This record gives sequence, structure tokens and C-alpha cells, in this order.
Amino acid sequence: MLGEKALELIKEMERSKDGKLPAYNDNCVRLVLEEMTALFQQNQDDVNATVAGEAQYYPGIRLRHASLERNKRCLLAYLYNRLERIRDLRWDFGNILPPEIRENLCDPEIEWFARYSKNLATYSRSLGEGSGLDLTHDIKPPKNIYVEVRCLKDYGEFEVEEGDVVVLQKNTTHYLPMSSCQHLIRLGVLQQVD
Repeated sequence: MLGEKALELIKEMERSKDGKLPAYNDNCVRLVLEEMTALFQQNQDDVNATVAGEAQYYPGIRLRHASLERNKRCLLAYLYNRLERIRDLRWDFGNILPPEIRENLCDPEIEWFARYSKNLATYSRSLGEGSGLDLTHDIKPPKNIYVEVRCLKDYGEFEVEEGDVVVLQKNTTHYLPMSSCQHLIRLGVLQQVD
């Protein structure tokens, strides 16, 4: 059946919509490429016969050409969707992938991930040396500049961006700039109150 393996690749990506990246299906990709090569060769032979005056090959040429185009679109969609998910993994996990995810990537995808990470880091540095701006830090913009936080541990004095000093004691609540307290929220010293 023409295009069966290409459709299998698309279905594989559709089944894994939950955000997980399935293992690169090297065997199926290879079979699609072999089918495309065979179809192209058959078309070349029939085109040469048609040029010689045998017009009965024209419908077969059109069918194989449509199959070639469909296989190409399916293969490109498979590869593009994998790269989109790999790009999203960079934003979710940083520049080091967990081993269970890394084993699902092929070598060119690992190289692409490394280049993407390097380019993202270079771009982040170029935005402002010393500004402390990290593109991967705040993916969603804050609703407010200030947030209400509860102190989970005794921390002591804490200087916010404006130069004010706040004493962070356990079970106290404060209204602080989000940019100042994000680090302490990640460390578990503060908890954001909704």
C-alpha cells in the first residue's frame, strides 16, 4: 500500500500528543525513503517510455507522483513536529536533557538541540551584559509586578531591588517585587500566595 509507512509516522506523533517525545523511528523513516526512491525510479522509467510515444503510462506517473508528494509531506511533518517538541524540551528542562528523553533522540536531533541551546545562550547574553536577563526564566509574563509571599523558613534580612531591607521570618507574609523574590521561591524559602 502506497504511503502506509508515512502515515504510520504521522499516527505515531499524534498518539504521543501528551508532550512525550517517542523514540525516533529510524526503521520507518528508512522504509519511507526507500519507497520514495522506488516510486521515483518507476516514474523516471515511465516518463522515458512516454517520451518515446507510449502514452498509456501517464495515469501511473501521476499516481506515483502524488504518492511521492504525500510521503514527502508526511515525512517533513514528522521531522518538523519532532523538532518543535525538542525545542519545547529546551525551554522546559534547560540545556541538559534527562537520560530517558535523550535516548529517544537520533544523533542529528541531539546535534540540533546542542546548537539551539548554544544559540539561545548567545542571544540571551547579547540582550544585555550584566542585566541578569534570562529568557528561559520567566516564560509566562507575571500578572502583577508585586506578589504576596509567605515565608516558610527563617531567612533573615533580604534586600529587594529598590534597596529596601525586609526581614524574612517564618510564617510572615510580605508583598514583594516578583523579580526580587523569584530566586527565594525556587529555593523553597518563600511560597507565593494566590
